[in-house]
Amino acid sequence: QVQLVESGGGLVQAGGSLRLSCAYSRSIFRINAMAWHRQAPGKQREFVASIARADSITRAESEYYADAVKGRFTISRDYANNTGYLQMNSLKPEDTAVYYCGADRFSNGRYPNYWGRGTQVTVSS
Repeated sequence: QVQLVESGGGLVQAGGSLRLSCAYSRSIFRINAMAWHRQAPGKQREFVASIARADSITRAESEYYADAVKGRFTISRDYANNTGYLQMNSLKPEDTAVYYCGADRFSNGRYPNYWGRGTQVTVSS
């Protein structure tokens, strides 16, 4: 099983920035994509962003973002250090949620097979 641990959450004022980190353990399974999803109180978990292999030969990667965060959030992955990141800029109160890191073996991050426990992000106005 892949283990993931998120960090970097906290309280920030609207317009501020946070950088979330996701440290993941090595696995015998190939991870096609790393993703971030979030869940706000009273709402179901929703997709935020993912980064996936687009071409196994060129090693090109594709990034995907939910419309709500496009242009403000940036996802990245450090393969050597087994760490994923989510840089969040221009944060809004509606971004308040528990953010979960996920590892997707087969898809583009929409359906992770493994999840971290989450890290709380609270944006005040």
